[in-house]
Amino acid sequence: MTLNVQFLTLGMMCAGGLSLGGLFDVYRVLAGQLKMPGWVKSVLDLVYWFAGTLLVFAMLYESNWGEVRPFIFLGLGIGIVLYFLLFSRPVIWVIRFIIRVVVGTALFIRRMVILLIIKPVVALYRVFVIILGFLLATAMFLYRIVIQLCHPVWKLLVWLLRPLGKWIRFPIPVWMQKTGQSVANLVRRFF
Repeated sequence: MTLNVQFLTLGMMCAGGLSLGGLFDVYRVLAGQLKMPGWVKSVLDLVYWFAGTLLVFAMLYESNWGEVRPFIFLGLGIGIVLYFLLFSRPVIWVIRFIIRVVVGTALFIRRMVILLIIKPVVALYRVFVIILGFLLATAMFLYRIVIQLCHPVWKLLVWLLRPLGKWIRFPIPVWMQKTGQSVANLVRRFF
């Protein structure tokens, strides 16, 4: 392995250490912000280490065809230390800012959906129910007035047709008598 390849590998491993530190901060901040049960954190630990291992080995394969040498661990250590000394605080601030922006945007969208869609639909439903109730009350009121106005005419008609009933007998089926009696009982119950 030439000296150029070794320096390239050392630089790639420093970049890998920086990447591992960045992934760790992303994981740490997200795990702290999202309240998760312990078993989920354990699974995410495994996912972090699996992704970090894949990243380091991919970089190692690209730089020196996967040969593991002692300076590789030195490069990873240098990258991680540099990351935590120089970049950890700004990266954590950026991640928290992005989380605040995403949460704020989600809350804004939720409020807009409630304000522009749900509340108008509920208001229209309430107006519809009020109008329907008003129309039903008006119809019942008018029905009572019509029944009260027609009652004397009905009594007069029954009185006038009573003599004809003695001479003309129509057989009325039993089901029609029961239906008529049911309707009469229903009308009496309302009025």
